[in-house]
Amino acid sequence: MGAIVLACGDAVRHRAFAVLTDSDGVEVRRVPARPGKDDVDPLLKDLGDTRLVVLGTDADLAAVVLRLMRKEALADVSVGFVPTEDSAVLAQWGVLGNAVEVALRGEVDPVPLVRDDAGGVLLGLGEIGATRGVGYCDDTQVLRGRASAIEVTPGPQGLVVRVIHRGLLGKRLREYQGRAFQLGSLPVRPVRDGDAYPRPTTKWTWYRHTENLRAARGVV
Repeated sequence: MGAIVLACGDAVRHRAFAVLTDSDGVEVRRVPARPGKDDVDPLLKDLGDTRLVVLGTDADLAAVVLRLMRKEALADVSVGFVPTEDSAVLAQWGVLGNAVEVALRGEVDPVPLVRDDAGGVLLGLGEIGATRGVGYCDDTQVLRGRASAIEVTPGPQGLVVRVIHRGLLGKRLREYQGRAFQLGSLPVRPVRDGDAYPRPTTKWTWYRHTENLRAARGVV
């Protein structure tokens, strides 16, 4: 089967870079942080059964998966991930043990893929800071007024929404599950897998994509 590893940005300095480079049947390619169309799309033409592994941050992985989605290659490509820093994605996938071994040889499972109405994807954690507005998870109103923070993660039904209120008595959290989350609010800059949206917006939607991501996260 083999694997092509995309070493993103400063990933060459990570200890896993040498391990992956020395692994049999593995080709390592250096690409910029958050690789784009010119870095990813040419690989997809002749990938076949070769696994695509990302060595980098959650944002790097999201950039690669975005290209798979736009090229309609989600059903054909298995994706492994070796994070170079603390990773919400790896925690979301429930990967235990050696991340390199799992990324290269772990069993592949379908995991929900969340996208947004600004053309991005969400794999690990979406964050919205303090704001005031109205929010819905599917048909359920989850916010009217102020929130200290809102967190969104992929979940069994599509996504999980956590609305957080902080006050003198501590933190209060309410959790909802559904297929979509919509927010209309004061200007916010949502953060997708550690990458902040480039400009303030008063409307934002996260929703489940029609296809899953084929993620290497199972038993080796």
